[in-house]
Amino acid sequence: MKSRREFLSESFSSVTGFGVASALAALGGRIALGDHARSGHALLPTKDETTGLELIRLPEGFRYVSHGWTNDPMSDGTPTPAAHDGMGVVAEHDGVVTLVRNHEISDDSDALPITDGTPFDRRAGGGCTTLTFDTRHGRWLDSRVAIAGTSRNCAGGVTPWGTWLTAEETVLGIDSVDPYQNNAARSFKRDHGWVFEVDPTGVRHPVPIKAMGRFVHEAVAIDRETGIVYETEDRGTAGFYRFIPNQHRKLAAGGELQIAQVVGHDDLRGHVEQGRQFDVRWHTIPEPTLANTPGLDQPDELGVFKQGKRLGCTTFARLEGCWSGNGMIYFDATSGGAAKAGQIWQYDPEAQKLTMLFESPGKQTLNMPDNLCVNPHGGLALCEDGDYGDDEYPQRIHLLSQDGHLIPLAVNDVQLNGQKGFQGDFRGREWAGATFSPDGQWLFANIQTPGITLAITGPWQNLTGDA
Repeated sequence: MKSRREFLSESFSSVTGFGVASALAALGGRIALGDHARSGHALLPTKDETTGLELIRLPEGFRYVSHGWTNDPMSDGTPTPAAHDGMGVVAEHDGVVTLVRNHEISDDSDALPITDGTPFDRRAGGGCTTLTFDTRHGRWLDSRVAIAGTSRNCAGGVTPWGTWLTAEETVLGIDSVDPYQNNAARSFKRDHGWVFEVDPTGVRHPVPIKAMGRFVHEAVAIDRETGIVYETEDRGTAGFYRFIPNQHRKLAAGGELQIAQVVGHDDLRGHVEQGRQFDVRWHTIPEPTLANTPGLDQPDELGVFKQGKRLGCTTFARLEGCWSGNGMIYFDATSGGAAKAGQIWQYDPEAQKLTMLFESPGKQTLNMPDNLCVNPHGGLALCEDGDYGDDEYPQRIHLLSQDGHLIPLAVNDVQLNGQKGFQGDFRGREWAGATFSPDGQWLFANIQTPGITLAITGPWQNLTGDA
């Protein structure tokens, strides 16, 4: 008999892959004609079953329940932290799912209060929270701090054994100045830039997995067949990495960090034809904890990447979401492509082949995909994050289906006039943390600002054609 964790892992890995030739050729044709959405479904203003507010637009028949707004008290008495980001379902029992949610807080401030554990850095305000949701009755049950004292917890990924890997999108640390805040001095007591493993059922004493590298992390995904961990880097010059652990399911026991070289291609940030395939080689990083290039007056956050570049690695454009499913690793380049509006990539670990699944022709079609996840009904769910600079488009969640359709699922329509203590128009703020329940009936996602978690359900078969 399979354990609960093994069953949970398999439920996210059995979906069918994309048909590269036919489906992607059709997708390219539809996008060129502007027919990027499946016809016949409008997105309608829909009331939240918790607050009664029309926070998002959804297809007819879909509904949602909000929870965990920033500053709402959690079950452990701690106010919900802000900046909801990456998230994943790590357990399921009798219809109740457990999620771990990141909080992308970069401030050097007092660490989150935690009852069962200690913070990694008492002057780092980021961390993770756990949530439980009853899928049978459609209600939120519990929330509490999972780990504290980390910084800028952006994305991460679920493990096949029921834990969460949270990744820091920063390499600031002791005596650092922040180049993104006018070189303000930071008061961190520990160096940051690590991946941490979060066990939602255990005592929480965060330990950095240093062998996985110290760089500007985004997401991770584990190939359940080999145990190899794939990592993305959110920089304008980004590498695609893999970590080969010394021991199966024991990432803290060390391992080897490698970076990808796409054979014959030094730089893949520009236009790539849909469906095109490439061979991949891997190179070992000699010093995975070298956060910055030595000898510079200003830290550059590229110490690991530049080691890879000297070995022949390929440069990608801001790699963000990463997810494992049906034997493949999916990841996106949020600013990749000719329009700098995003690319979706598929890596086949067994064949060591990289395939361009989809390149957005413009932000109106797909606006800088960030977090992504495998859709149990087939294809992928994509979260948009075009929320910096002037942006005329509300942020959306799309489904990229197996038959070549890009299907808008949800539109951020959050406009508040004092409700829940917030004021303003938040429609341009990013979606994050998309993840499905094991039965595929509920999609969980975050709107990062003002900080809301949503559970969405409805007739998925009407969108995907899934029987």
